[in-house]
Amino acid sequence: MTGMKQGAGENPFAEDSDTDKEQSPTVDDKPDSETQLMDVDTENPGIVRSEGTTRSESGDSSQPMQIPYKFRRDGVQDGRNRVPLFLHSDTKSAERDALREFEEQFDSNVSLTDLREALVMTGLDHLDEVKTQLEDWGYGMTFDD
Repeated sequence: MTGMKQGAGENPFAEDSDTDKEQSPTVDDKPDSETQLMDVDTENPGIVRSEGTTRSESGDSSQPMQIPYKFRRDGVQDGRNRVPLFLHSDTKSAERDALREFEEQFDSNVSLTDLREALVMTGLDHLDEVKTQLEDWGYGMTFDD
């Protein structure tokens, strides 16, 4: 087709020449003065630390930045294993009430999956209370005379 401007009808995703490759920045083109490190906090898997060490003229470095799991994931199931959970009706009702309470406190939707994992993690931090609940259900009881 004649009369068209260059690039008007071309495929924008096609790689036509080596000059395009030379002009486009690559990972190796990043200046040595800037380094990005991403690290998952092993004590709190919901946090990733992104440490940008950008040197200024004075030689100062920036503070590490924490990116919460909620904002860096693709979806609520990202990085999680599927685990079946069977609850008594009163536990399910209490869970629903807790979800509503947190949604009011945060003034936004709270994922049920996030709430459940937070409840499990909190329970793991309070095993003495979990033990008491298990004893209430009959664990540790013996029927020996």
